[in-house]
Amino acid sequence: MDTRLTAEQDEIRRALRELLHKHGGAEALRAAVDSPAGYDPALWSALAGRLGLPGLALPEAYGGVGCSATELALACEETGRTLAPSPLLATSVLAAPLILALGTEEQRTALLPRLAAGTLTAALAVPGPALTAALALTGGNDGQWAGGGRAGGVQARQGDEGWRLYGQADQVLDGHSAGLLVVAAHTGGYTRSRTLLFLVAGDAGGVVRARQTALDATRPQGRIQLRDVPAEVLGQAGQDVLPALAGLGDTVAAVLAAEAVGAADRALERTVEYVGQREQFGRAIGSFQAVKHRLADVYVGVQAARSAAYYAAWATANGEHLGGLALAQALEALRSAAGEAIQLHGGIGFTWEHEAHLYFKRAAGDELLFGPVHRLRDRAAEEAGLFVRGEVAV
Repeated sequence: MDTRLTAEQDEIRRALRELLHKHGGAEALRAAVDSPAGYDPALWSALAGRLGLPGLALPEAYGGVGCSATELALACEETGRTLAPSPLLATSVLAAPLILALGTEEQRTALLPRLAAGTLTAALAVPGPALTAALALTGGNDGQWAGGGRAGGVQARQGDEGWRLYGQADQVLDGHSAGLLVVAAHTGGYTRSRTLLFLVAGDAGGVVRARQTALDATRPQGRIQLRDVPAEVLGQAGQDVLPALAGLGDTVAAVLAAEAVGAADRALERTVEYVGQREQFGRAIGSFQAVKHRLADVYVGVQAARSAAYYAAWATANGEHLGGLALAQALEALRSAAGEAIQLHGGIGFTWEHEAHLYFKRAAGDELLFGPVHRLRDRAAEEAGLFVRGEVAV
């Protein structure tokens, strides 16, 4: 593996950082999260029109740029630095790859160019807090998370006029604003139980959506109620979608790890700047040995997490599954960096007006959505066969 970034990768990072700096800032961030959609449409248009970010990892045949997960991870590292709210994760990391992997040629041709252009946003809707289960990040995705019988979730039935969905999905990333919903639903009853993915227009009759209050306001979520909604099967009705979801999980984890590293790096940068300016006893507090040691530990954690995230993103194209481990390490690094930022900023670090709490909430929110850390590691150990009957495998 060549760890040096290519000229193209460097250019992606530079251009994206400049654009986010131009549109960023604390006031712009708060205005975006307070808007009905939860993000700035002008920034999303710029990311799509000027940089082609939504289609970065989609094939050129469908209007994409044709890059790999590595470039997408590098881009998300930059969006993570500014905590920029956008439909990028929901649209380009979660939904679009499933349409590419499972969709018919007609579905791909109709949807992927619009997703790549940013004119259509999408969301992956799974019932309850089951996203990590669906993506096989914290356990096997046998499909039971989609609900069954009277157990809740989302149900699908086929009639003379096609498929109809009913049920509810909570905590759907950008579910309240996405133009297209990719819904995981249970069908077949108890005798032929299976999980399928369905395409549902966001404005279809019977769809009731509402934005939810989330711990991390920069990661907007919605509740989706489906009341006898017409839907189209993604791909073929007999297709097994579980392997595709499990395969997607590793890429999602690698990209999220890079995003968390970007947030952790920025939190550390801001803290280093502050301790170099704040004085106590006539000296900058950054000159105290105890502060130096604490920040040095954070720096080592961030750099180690960055290496793990980069390798995991590169490994996705080579058949290795390291995304879960990289995500666990990155979330720990972000939690440590954000926690130290709050502590070392002193009294101002605890205030609502300062940005430090936003980074801490991103760390906590991502762990609630995609973790927790110990379960990510437990799943990775299980897949590697690290423990056999309670003993360390030889």
